[in-house]
Amino acid sequence: MNIELNGKTVSIAAGAVLSDAVALAGKGPDAITVVDGYQTNENLPLAEGSRVVVLRKDEIPGSDEALAMLCARNNPGVTEKLQRAHVAVAGLGGLGSNVATELARVGVGHLHLVDFDTVDATNLNRQLYFLRDLGQKKTEALRRQIGEITPCCSVTIDSVRVTEDNVEELFAKDDYICECFDKPEAKAVLVNTVLEKFPEKYLVAASGMAGCGSSNEIRTRHVLGRFYLCGDGVSGAQRGRGLMAPRVTVCAAHEANMILRLILGEKDA
Repeated sequence: MNIELNGKTVSIAAGAVLSDAVALAGKGPDAITVVDGYQTNENLPLAEGSRVVVLRKDEIPGSDEALAMLCARNNPGVTEKLQRAHVAVAGLGGLGSNVATELARVGVGHLHLVDFDTVDATNLNRQLYFLRDLGQKKTEALRRQIGEITPCCSVTIDSVRVTEDNVEELFAKDDYICECFDKPEAKAVLVNTVLEKFPEKYLVAASGMAGCGSSNEIRTRHVLGRFYLCGDGVSGAQRGRGLMAPRVTVCAAHEANMILRLILGEKDA
């Protein structure tokens, strides 16, 4: 019978078990093994078409093996759809830096990162940057991080401020747009332009995630057409209520998960 082993179709004896695939891969008995999305040390039986990934713990996978690992860990058929998707993340602060890395980790093939700003010390309480990134453009720092996470994501960057004059040109090639700005004015420019000029694109935005209120108040709503909104809708940053990592990250996860679901054809919020 045929199975997929580290991204390649190979023949193996009928009735084979996981240890047979490990031996065939030549990675040693202590290798990490994933069978059809399930990481396990059990000597599971294999079936026709089983997807198996075998890697040593200290091994940095090549692009083919990394993609095979994504395919093996995700539900069947998911990674292929994600690899074809083109997603823009507009604003790379507490929301956008987390959204972008989550989408890269799950297997989105094409990310477009847009932000004009540089990393400073006030960002580190909630944004996915490090001391080494201080002073660097957020687009460049995040592109480097994604390259260190996975070789399966193509990243393009635009280190510019989004305005009414450039928004159409910036996002013309993206199928899914994730709004992650801090300022209401920037949010309004992007949301209004996309809804008016790009009704065929999916837009996921955020409003209300400041402070340390209940995480359960943050939710995803289907506003209209292809427009979705994440957050509690009321908790904006203001004097006495700052932006803190846990709640901001919860909202970012809502945005990333909605983008993921839309790519997979799931339209309900």
